[in-house]
Amino acid sequence: MTQNRVRMGLIGTGRIGLVHATSISAHPETELSWIADPFVDGAHALAARFGGRVTDSSDELLDSGEVDAILVAAPTPTHVPLIEAAVDRGIPVLCEKPIDLDIARVEALRPKVAASGVPVALGFNRRFDPAFAEVRTRVAAGEIGPLEQLTIISRDPAAPPAAYIGVSGGIFRDMTIHDFDMARFFLPDIAEVRATGSTLFDDGAREHGDFDTAVVTLKSSSGAIVTIINSRHSAVGYDQRIEAFGPLGSLQANNPSLSLVSASNASAVDARAPYEPQFLHRYAVSYSAELDAFLRLMRGEPSDSPTFDDGRAALLLADAAQRSAETGSVVAMPFN
Repeated sequence: MTQNRVRMGLIGTGRIGLVHATSISAHPETELSWIADPFVDGAHALAARFGGRVTDSSDELLDSGEVDAILVAAPTPTHVPLIEAAVDRGIPVLCEKPIDLDIARVEALRPKVAASGVPVALGFNRRFDPAFAEVRTRVAAGEIGPLEQLTIISRDPAAPPAAYIGVSGGIFRDMTIHDFDMARFFLPDIAEVRATGSTLFDDGAREHGDFDTAVVTLKSSSGAIVTIINSRHSAVGYDQRIEAFGPLGSLQANNPSLSLVSASNASAVDARAPYEPQFLHRYAVSYSAELDAFLRLMRGEPSDSPTFDDGRAALLLADAAQRSAETGSVVAMPFN
């Protein structure tokens, strides 16, 4: 560390890499020391804005002796080898979701991560959205009594390109996986999964045998039920809401809109602007809080940072949802 700041290495310089570079550079406890990307022009572009040394080789970054932790924002197929390489060198890792699209690769890496004691966190940033985190804190405090129902609504403004869908692992592993982690944040012990999906509007999903519309029902070991509602399009913007319900009441977290001003006239009452159009804007604050939690995890302090096992659990739920949607069956979840 330099001047009590954690030297962060960033691997991957796409859209999410830019988000993380911004968070690292703005944080008072971190500095961006190295940036790696095979497409080195992207690394140079980020370095020009935020500083740091540049390489097209993740191994050079890891072997530099000048990083205290790494943040992996590279494509999903690189996640397992990069996590393993960092763990082998004793370097803590914050990795974007998912760990991998193949649960067998995750299971193969799991014993090494567990035995190493090296902090490995997954980028389920929605845990750190201030409104969602407040709902969870108030539920845990017993404000609404025992949680009976949790509803998670997650709708994107528009479907991604068909080429992306083809390599994404499908809606459950790519999109719903965030909602699976959110469900487990409230109810860790999910006992069964039931999912249904449709392809109503997106040619890319149709081309690749995926769904653009889905509903998943999870039942926890307590009997509490989680309902996840997904769509790949939303005319009103990026739609992200949760409701927690119990015997003493309910708690809701709603969407921020583009404006705090509402209008009332002869044709509408309290008309407001649409929701934020992109996840980068909707969850900007959460990425900074996610980095805070990772630093606490590194220091061995109490942290809500999702771990490798949280990433594994979310992928197991995604696989179960895919199986349920394809077969119409209820899938039991014998977690261990």
